Amino acid sequence: MRKLSAFSFWVVLLLGLCVFAHAQDQVLRVIAVDGSEHPISAQAWAVLPRASVQATDHDGKEVTFEGVAAREVLKLANAPFGKDLRGKNLALYVVAEAADGYRAAYALTEFDADFTDRTILIADRRNGQALAEKEGPLRIVVPGEKRQARWLRELVAIRVQRAP
Repeated sequence: MRKLSAFSFWVVLLLGLCVFAHAQDQVLRVIAVDGSEHPISAQAWAVLPRASVQATDHDGKEVTFEGVAAREVLKLANAPFGKDLRGKNLALYVVAEAADGYRAAYALTEFDADFTDRTILIADRRNGQALAEKEGPLRIVVPGEKRQARWLRELVAIRVQRAP
């Protein structure tokens, strides 16, 4: 087995650190229906329009969540909304994925302001504080749902897909 020279070792280490730093900067992966990926960095996340929703958490307490409306994130993946969400596009759905592999599905119409007044939020704050480690750094909040099975914690990816 060949040994790496000191220079080669440092180059490999530096490249590895760059890849790690890039991965750390990525807040969320957004995958379009065509399979193209649109990663959102911390810097890009910071400039997205902010929103907040009131919701009742699983303990029955009223909570204010802050973050970005999920529709704004889906627009980055060219998800059709408004007049474009009709016909074959009504077969589109969204799958949210958590760090532990948990997944939840939503009809794309659930995110469209022409179909609903409800705002599904990708939250990063709860009552003015960053989300706790066990639920963040991002989570999906779906106000008005009686069960919170689709309030996905530790959100890492959102995929737009077409039903067969």
